[in-house]
Amino acid sequence: MATKPAVDWLLEDDQPAIRYRTLTELLGRPERDPDVREAKARIPRVGWAAEILSRAAPAGWWDNAESHYLPKYLATNWQMLMLSDLGLGREEPRLRRSVRWWRGWAKTRFGGNKPGQPHHCVVGNMARALIRFGYADDPGVRKMLDWLVSSADPKGGWSCWGKGRNLDSWEGLSALAAYPRAKWTAGMQRAVEAGAEFYLERELHRQGDRYPPWYRFHYPTHYYYDLLVGLDLVTSLGYGSDPRLRFALRHLARKRRADGRWNVDAVQPDVVGGMARWYRAHPKHRPTPTALEVPGRPSKMVTLTALKVRARVGA
Repeated sequence: MATKPAVDWLLEDDQPAIRYRTLTELLGRPERDPDVREAKARIPRVGWAAEILSRAAPAGWWDNAESHYLPKYLATNWQMLMLSDLGLGREEPRLRRSVRWWRGWAKTRFGGNKPGQPHHCVVGNMARALIRFGYADDPGVRKMLDWLVSSADPKGGWSCWGKGRNLDSWEGLSALAAYPRAKWTAGMQRAVEAGAEFYLERELHRQGDRYPPWYRFHYPTHYYYDLLVGLDLVTSLGYGSDPRLRFALRHLARKRRADGRWNVDAVQPDVVGGMARWYRAHPKHRPTPTALEVPGRPSKMVTLTALKVRARVGA
């Protein structure tokens, strides 16, 4: 399966965010490269990021001025997470306005849901997004990262719901992965090493009964986990040669299309079991699915992530 046609598809002009990320993250082009600069300049004007920005209220929020979190997945929190995946930076005035609103509304210590009670997935996602936007040196971001380190399980990993560490709680590790290595403290280094080992010893998927959504690929991921989320996270931290990734890498290879691309399999909430039953019993609380691409069709977001994983492992 040739990779070049898939890369050429990612480099098309229709989605400058994907073009920019492909040039820089997959092909290694520097920020000063003319093609990189052109693609980045077009991100706020064309494609998914432009569409998301166009839906924001003048004050910088989306859908609900009373909450950054609800309704899922329409409110500000979820739109900002998508924008952070689309290469947008703090040089964009509309993004700076939304950052101020997002952080100002979350009147807690580090961005949790209740005063004095930070929530792991909210803090991890917010810290990762702010770092990607260009706020790595912000004191508030450092506070978030320090809290994530202090709240990590000594054996590695985090607990999103206070019910024991689990593979779904990947957000804290993702925030540390986004933070420049040169800025890591000794505590961050320990949390990353222990967190990566937590995933590797489970081969990215072995925890309890087989959970089908983990084997499907999604975008947006929001706070959900799947094998591609795990592969992207662990390989980005430098563990691409670990033999315990074999199962996940074989799964990635099996899901590749004959044309070298990957589909987005489903849109969240893609849930089964107890959560699916709860949503059926409480339909008013069911999140609104948010999609950039069509499930069952080739995905630029998924294909870019998959190709980055393969490049890191030398495939």
